[in-house]
Amino acid sequence: MGFAIELRDQNAEDWDAAVNHPFVDQLLDGSLSDEDLRDYLVQDYQFCDAFTALLGQAVASAPSLPSRLVFARVLGAFASDENTYFQDCFNELDVQEIDRTAPVLGSATRDFDNLMRSALATRSYPEVLAVLLVAEWLYGDWAARAGDPTEWPVHAKHAEWIRLHNNPEYNAWVTWLRDEFDAVEPADAAARERVAATFAEAVRLERTFFDAALAVHVS
Repeated sequence: MGFAIELRDQNAEDWDAAVNHPFVDQLLDGSLSDEDLRDYLVQDYQFCDAFTALLGQAVASAPSLPSRLVFARVLGAFASDENTYFQDCFNELDVQEIDRTAPVLGSATRDFDNLMRSALATRSYPEVLAVLLVAEWLYGDWAARAGDPTEWPVHAKHAEWIRLHNNPEYNAWVTWLRDEFDAVEPADAAARERVAATFAEAVRLERTFFDAALAVHVS
């Protein structure tokens, strides 16, 4: 068993709850309301700065040129495809500029952003990978639930978010990221514990973020 699988299994309750969250259910069947999608995307977009910095730190701290090049390619794709999706949805959902760039942050958003920036500040390749891996792998897992693309929601605002996290290139990236994480598992017990704690907190916050996405409009 690799380090990645071991940590996912240790956090299976939060992992499975996030992957099978009611928010995901509604996204996958196309019933997610515009209000909930809007608020989710506004909050999620606020991670882009820290996530981009994490990818940049991965480029800087990776142990080899081949690994650096993988992160550099992903960084370029993230800056184009994903950002385009956000902007298209913001336009469709009439999101004002202030809510795109400086919205009031929910507590889950603040906590996840803080975790990303804490991992960034360590400049530790395994800790940076721990946050990146959870964010990408968990999203790949819930998107895989969508099944055949012919069964995806008809509206691009739902289907495109699935496609961004369920396609051959993305799936290969997640597999590579998982293998890379396994390859740099710390031998030192204290360092290993820190990485495991970072991984666990990232999983917990993914679940919390989905909880918050549906809690906004509950009366």
